[in-house]
Amino acid sequence: MGTTFLVCHGAWGGGFSWKKMHPLMHAAGHRLVTPTYTGLGEREHLANPSIDLETHIRDILNVIKYEDLRDTVLIGHSYGGMVASGVADRARDRIAQLIYLDAFVPNDGQSLFDINEPGRQPMRDLAKAGDGWRIPPMPLSSDTAPADAEWLGERRVSQPIKCFEMPLKLRGGELKLPRSYIYATRITPADTFGQFARRTRSEAGWHHYAIDASHTPNVTAPEALMALLQEIVSK
Repeated sequence: MGTTFLVCHGAWGGGFSWKKMHPLMHAAGHRLVTPTYTGLGEREHLANPSIDLETHIRDILNVIKYEDLRDTVLIGHSYGGMVASGVADRARDRIAQLIYLDAFVPNDGQSLFDINEPGRQPMRDLAKAGDGWRIPPMPLSSDTAPADAEWLGERRVSQPIKCFEMPLKLRGGELKLPRSYIYATRITPADTFGQFARRTRSEAGWHHYAIDASHTPNVTAPEALMALLQEIVSK
């Protein structure tokens, strides 16, 4: 029996951004489930100012419920680390392990803006310059192939700012399930995720990995990501 992987995708994107991973997962005998949050991707028509982190946590919890997912490996990519932390807290009996892929790792009571202070004001300014409640997409990694950049650019949309402002609330205390952190080493000058790579190296209960890729290896280095995910779940 293969493994079921459930993805909490990054900001501005959707399940569609994992399309390169589906055939690789299928070939390896695994199942990959890639839902899209409310207000993004194919659910863009549902966008409204009330959407927040809780909305997206509930999106994924409902996928677990209605697809009856069990013994699942939960992947949180980028902003999806915020979502995955909330999902893992409330579905502890359904999640076998948690993988943060170049992702934010919040503590209880922290919002994304709390743990990304350098990006806080610039993103608020971008929202104010637009409709006031959404932040337009950040640029893709510079090594994204032109065809991929064009394809993604047609599908990425602005994200409600409340997703970044709302603190995570852990209802069941500290997460104790097996956790891994994958750090993408082709960093930007800001190195947004370096703090989490350092933290997870030093904290008990973590396995730490690195991938020679930029921030979205599901797009830019899918084969390398697949091999690493296989390594993690085979231990």
